[in-house]
Amino acid sequence: MSEPSILFFEVNERQGVFHRRAFLMGGLAGAGLLALGGRLAQLQLVEAQRYQKLSAGNQFNYRLMPPPRGLILDRNGTPLASNRPNFRLMITKDKGMDVEAALDDLSKLVPIDGSRRARLIKDIARAPRKAPVAIMEDMSWEEFSRVNIRAPELPGVTADMGEVRVYPFGGAFAHVIGYVAKVSDRDLAAAEKDPTQDQDLLHHPGFRIGKQGVEKAFDTDLRGRAGATKAEVDAQGRVVRLDPEGDIRPTPGKEIRLTLDADIQNRALEVMGEESGAIVVMDCRTGDLLCMVSGPSFDANRFVKGLSGPEYKALAEYERKPLLDKAMTGTYPPGSTFKPTVALAALSAGVDPEQRVFCGGGWYYGGRTWRCHKPGGHGSQNMNDAIKNSCDIYFYQTALRIGPDAIANAARAMGFGQIFDIGIPGQKRGLVPDPAWKKRAFKRNPANQIWFPGETPSYGIGQGALTVNALQLAVMTARLANAKKALLPRLIKSVGGVEQPSGASVPDLPFSAEHLAYVRAGMAAVSAAGGTAFRGSQLGLGDIQMAGKTGTAQVRSFDKGVSRDSKDVRWRLKDHNLFVAFAPYDDPRYAVSVIIEHGGSSGGSAGAPRAREVMRVALLKDPEIRARIEKPMPMPDAPPDAFIEGAAPEDPIVGAPPPGTPQEPRI
Repeated sequence: MSEPSILFFEVNERQGVFHRRAFLMGGLAGAGLLALGGRLAQLQLVEAQRYQKLSAGNQFNYRLMPPPRGLILDRNGTPLASNRPNFRLMITKDKGMDVEAALDDLSKLVPIDGSRRARLIKDIARAPRKAPVAIMEDMSWEEFSRVNIRAPELPGVTADMGEVRVYPFGGAFAHVIGYVAKVSDRDLAAAEKDPTQDQDLLHHPGFRIGKQGVEKAFDTDLRGRAGATKAEVDAQGRVVRLDPEGDIRPTPGKEIRLTLDADIQNRALEVMGEESGAIVVMDCRTGDLLCMVSGPSFDANRFVKGLSGPEYKALAEYERKPLLDKAMTGTYPPGSTFKPTVALAALSAGVDPEQRVFCGGGWYYGGRTWRCHKPGGHGSQNMNDAIKNSCDIYFYQTALRIGPDAIANAARAMGFGQIFDIGIPGQKRGLVPDPAWKKRAFKRNPANQIWFPGETPSYGIGQGALTVNALQLAVMTARLANAKKALLPRLIKSVGGVEQPSGASVPDLPFSAEHLAYVRAGMAAVSAAGGTAFRGSQLGLGDIQMAGKTGTAQVRSFDKGVSRDSKDVRWRLKDHNLFVAFAPYDDPRYAVSVIIEHGGSSGGSAGAPRAREVMRVALLKDPEIRARIEKPMPMPDAPPDAFIEGAAPEDPIVGAPPPGTPQEPRI
C-alpha cells in the first residue's frame, strides 16, 4: 500500500495567501477604525460648539416679533399715527389638528359668530403649517384672562399682547396719512418678486401694511426691522416656556414728521361740517402745507380692524364720496378764482389795467348773449374793479384780447396743470386747455381740433375745459402772495430726523413785481367794503386784513328764468362754491383755498366764512402775528390845546353843589 505524498510547497503557498488576506483585512479594519476615531474626534473636539448650538436649536425656538411701526407726527410733534397695546388670540395650524373642535372650544370663551367662523376656517386652511392665524383682535382683559387660564387645555392656541395702529384724530387726517390693513394675497404675490421684503414678517398675523397716503408711500421706512422671542419647545414644537433673556429686540420704524398742523387741520374739518369739498392751507414763505382736509372723511381706525362688506359699501356708494381725497384727486372748474391768473396774463400781454369795459349785465358775441352774474351789470370797469366785483363781462372780453395761449402759459406758471412731489401719491393733474391740447384730444375728430373763438370767453372766467384741484389753487394763491418765488408745496418735513428740502428753493415767477402787486390789490378790494367777500372775510384780528377771491363754478346749464339758488335744485346739480385768500395782506404768511362741492352760487357765502375761520387759527398760532394782534392800537394824535370830548380836566375845579344836594356835616 502506497503512502500519500505531502507537497510542502502547496501548504506554504496557502499559508502565504491566508497571511496576505489577513493583513489586508486587518489593514482595512484598522483604516476604518482610524477614520471612525478621527471623525469622533472631529465631532467631539473640533465641532463640539457647533453641534451644541444645533442641539440647543432643537430645544429652543424663536418666534417672530413684529417691530413697532414708526410714528407720524405733525409739525409740532403731536402724534397723528401711533401704536397701542392689543390683546389678540391666535391659533397655530398643526398636523392632525381638528380646526372645528378647536373653534368650538374657543367659542365658549370668546364670541365667534357664524360669518367669522367660516372666514377663520378658510384662513386656517390657507395658512402654512406652524404659521399662527389671528382669531380675534382687541380682546378685553376678561377675555384675555379666560383664554390664558385654559391655555393648557387648548393645544395650538395662544393669547398674547401685540401692538395695533391707532389714529388719535380719527378722520381729520385720514386722506393724507391713510391707514394700515392686513396683508392681502395681492400684496404677498407682489412681495415674492422683491428680494428686500421680509417674507416671514409679511405672513405674521399681527403685521399690517400701509394702504394709502403717508402710510403707503413710506411703508418701508415705517416698518422697522423684526425681532424674535426665544421660547423652549417640546418634541412636537409646542412652547413649554419663554426665555426673555434670549429675545432679539426689534428695531422700531423711522419717525415721519409732517408739515401739517393738528389744530388747523381739526378746525378745517370742523368748519367743513357735512359739506363735501376740500380746504388747503399753505405757508406763503416756505411752501409748507399746514392743512389738507377733504370732507366728508372717514375714521381710519375702522380700516385697521377691517370693515365689513356692508360698511364699505355704504362709504363707497355715498354720493358725497368720503373715500375720495378732494384736496388732490378731486378736480373742479375754478370759476372766478381763476380771474387773478387771467389778469396776470393780460398784464403780461400788455393790456392797460386802467382801460375800461362797460358791463350792462350781458354782452352779445358769436350769436349768443354772454351773461354776467349780476343781472343789472357793474357799469364801467377797469381791471381792479373787475377783480373786486368779479365782473364776467370784463374777463370775457379781456380773454378774447389776449387769446388762450397767453392764459394757458400764465396758468402753468401759477401751478395749474401740474403734479407736485409732496411725497404721497393720488394727485390728479387737472387740465389747462390750449389749441395744442385740442389737436391732441380730438385726433379722431378733425372738425373739433380747431380752437373756436367761442371757447375763449368761458376760459377767461375759469369755466370750459379747465379743471384744477384744491392743492393747485393753494399753490397759485401762495405764489401770488409771495410775489417773487414759484413756491412748491412741501408735506414731508423730515424722515427719521433727516430734514427734507424746502419748497422755497425754487426760481422766481415770470411776472413783474408791479403786475403781481396790482392783482394783489384787486384781491384786497374783494375782502374790503363793497367787495364780493366783504361779509365773510373779516378776520376780527385788529388791523390784519385778508385778501381773497370768490368763485362759482357752474356744473350744468340753467334754463332761462331758473335761479341757481332754487331750492328745487338737487345737491349734485348745484354750483361749486370756491374761495382763495392770503393774510395778512401787508405781510403775507398763509394762503388758503376752499372748495365746497355743490355749495351753491357765490364763494362769499360758503367758501369765505370757512376760509376765515381756518385762517384765524393759523394766524393766532403764529407768535409774531399774535404779538401784533395783542399790541395796543396807537392813540390818534391831537393838538396840545385841543378839546377832547369826554376827557377829564387835568386840574378839577371844585364848585358849589347843585341845589337840593344834602351837605355832609363838617367835623
